[in-house]
Amino acid sequence: MNNKHQPFIFPSVIEDYVPADAPVRVYDAFVDALNFEKLGISIEPNPRGGADEYYPKDLLKLLIYGLSYGIRSSRKLERACHDNLSFIWLMGGLEPDYRTIARFRITHKEAIKKVLKQCVRMCINLDLIEGNVLFIDGSKFRADASINNTWTKEKCENSLRKIEERIDQFMDDLAKADAQEDSEESLVKIKEQIHDKANLINKIKDVLQDLETQGSESINSTDADSVRAHSRQGTHAVHNVQSSVDGKHGLIVHAEAVSQNTDYNQLSVQVKKSVENIGKTPEHVCADAGYADVDDLKKVDPAINVVVPSHKQAQKENGRCPLTPFDKERFVYDRQTDEYVCPEGKRLKFASVPEKNRNRRRYQAKGSECRSCPHFGDPDSGQCTRSSAGRRIIRLSDEELKEQMAANYQRPENQEIYRLRKEKVEHPFGHMKRNLGAGQFMLRSTAKVNAEVSLLATCFNLARMITILGVPHLLGKLTGS
Repeated sequence: MNNKHQPFIFPSVIEDYVPADAPVRVYDAFVDALNFEKLGISIEPNPRGGADEYYPKDLLKLLIYGLSYGIRSSRKLERACHDNLSFIWLMGGLEPDYRTIARFRITHKEAIKKVLKQCVRMCINLDLIEGNVLFIDGSKFRADASINNTWTKEKCENSLRKIEERIDQFMDDLAKADAQEDSEESLVKIKEQIHDKANLINKIKDVLQDLETQGSESINSTDADSVRAHSRQGTHAVHNVQSSVDGKHGLIVHAEAVSQNTDYNQLSVQVKKSVENIGKTPEHVCADAGYADVDDLKKVDPAINVVVPSHKQAQKENGRCPLTPFDKERFVYDRQTDEYVCPEGKRLKFASVPEKNRNRRRYQAKGSECRSCPHFGDPDSGQCTRSSAGRRIIRLSDEELKEQMAANYQRPENQEIYRLRKEKVEHPFGHMKRNLGAGQFMLRSTAKVNAEVSLLATCFNLARMITILGVPHLLGKLTGS
């Protein structure tokens, strides 16, 4: 049976509260090793003092170490500074209140976003990041906003119509109350309701104007930078977090949230920002079919080996779209004659360029040849075509690049790189969402959310660094001892 009245003496010095190999010492040394001048945070003592004038290094240590515990709430961080020995050691006995912690996080959001870059540079110096192979992926994190606050043009118009009908009803009630000389209290209440509805109409009209200005299909009135996305758990307002992971130890070299519900056209941007962080161009970049945007792939440095399957390749590998005998891939393009040759040897000649899409070229076989072919019939039944005009094929202006990318993906060495993609790039997202409990952001707007993303990625990297090097060795490297 425990005895709460049993005398117990804590060490007289806070330094002795945690052992020499405690992980908290790594977080302490890591923040001490950061260049705060490059972060844009002044660490000079403020002569004015005041409740929010805690030493910035201490508050940043609290945010990062707290997140490593899965503690993100400023109120819970305040409590930890009172109750948890490792937090007491980290803060040297300081006990900032939750308002101070929250204010620091918001005030220095731009500086916090730069912490990850310095962490990456440390990892490069420790030979933990090579920068030769980058794996890129995106994952949806819920926004601090309800999907019910997502507005489309149709929803705005329907709401305006219903509110106007409701106002008409209130006006009728007001006229009746006047005629019956009801109590002043009833008249005032109805007028207040009319006023509230009129304010709501103005807000909805502002949302409509934002939709037109931004050219967006929808906008969330709580977090305008969030987007609507579907998942296994339903439809939610989310931020799409893009992550670039190094191939050596799976450490994150760049991470950010984007206001886009797909990964389309993100590859070149993420590669560019990753290169800025690691200071070198990678030899290989690998991503899934969600990044297979030919226009975007053309923007990637041609010296980089890009391993990205086409949508059709990904579907075939997943068993969703097996190759049939007369798929387009079975037709061979003859560059010399600018014709396609079908599996039966018939030629499809260039026919036209559609007026509405000048990036497409249409090729067509002779109708008489197709009708006399034994494979003429319903494509759903394994036949080639049932069109009496003959089989058609569309060739994109970038078809050659698509074919090159598809062939490159099939190379054995690139298949090996792609095989490693999941175990490298999915690990950070799993750690953030499950171990750190960060499946939903606490802040709103891209600027604030990216401060959270930077801390999450930094916490993942620190956890990996501890696993790879161990606390004593890593401490020695960070402190130079």
